[in-house]
Amino acid sequence: MPRFAANLTMLFNELPFLDRFEAARDAGFKGVEYLFPYGFEKEALAERLQEFGLTQVLHNLPAGDWEKGERGIAVLPGREAEFREGVARAIDYAKALNCRQLNCLVGIAPAGVDEGTLRRTVVDNLRYAATQLKQAGVKLLIEPINTYDIPGFYLNTTAQALDLIESVGADNLFVQYDVYHAQRMEGELAKTVEKHLGSIAHIQVADNPGRNEPGTGEINYPFLFKHLDRIGYDGWIGCEYKPAADTRAGLDWIARLNA
Repeated sequence: MPRFAANLTMLFNELPFLDRFEAARDAGFKGVEYLFPYGFEKEALAERLQEFGLTQVLHNLPAGDWEKGERGIAVLPGREAEFREGVARAIDYAKALNCRQLNCLVGIAPAGVDEGTLRRTVVDNLRYAATQLKQAGVKLLIEPINTYDIPGFYLNTTAQALDLIESVGADNLFVQYDVYHAQRMEGELAKTVEKHLGSIAHIQVADNPGRNEPGTGEINYPFLFKHLDRIGYDGWIGCEYKPAADTRAGLDWIARLNA
């Protein structure tokens, strides 16, 4: 049976953020993830993790001005110094939270910049981040995002992510495989994960359409979870979905898997 981590950015939104750790524990989760920890003191987050016996599975590198629509800065020429500062800040939090993997949202490609420049910018930034994270004993992940939800996002498919990984040449750089995004961009979920299992360090789930909990859409999650067990995936699965209604009521999909 897969190990599920509650994404506290998406789940238990009926509660203040720091109260979501206890709610995740009470719902049976052993791990948590969320987009960004930086709005909170790392000591407060570490205290919640320890108090409720939770593993910090993942968080993202700083991603620019989120409120103004930025979704990462690794692809933005001229922002390299800011990117490097963000890497240092992310490592500082990861150490405090004992988080062993960090995701880099590469960002929306800026208009008017040629592909060669964008590619060099992303590769150089990822190479720097991977080097710094390796010294800290942390994996670096990159996540393909569908172009329906975030038009213009630079990284959209598994093949693109694998190509970037090859170009960067770092042995601690992996794919974060989000099933929802992959379904919208390429499908062929089971075979893709099986073929590239060695390059996938983390999986996230939501159904399509709607990005709600597994079992509400077209993806055959009972089959997919059994497939992941069968092929030997032993990482965490982040529940990064929007509950269709109440978070707790929507968690019955996990109970059905165990039935």
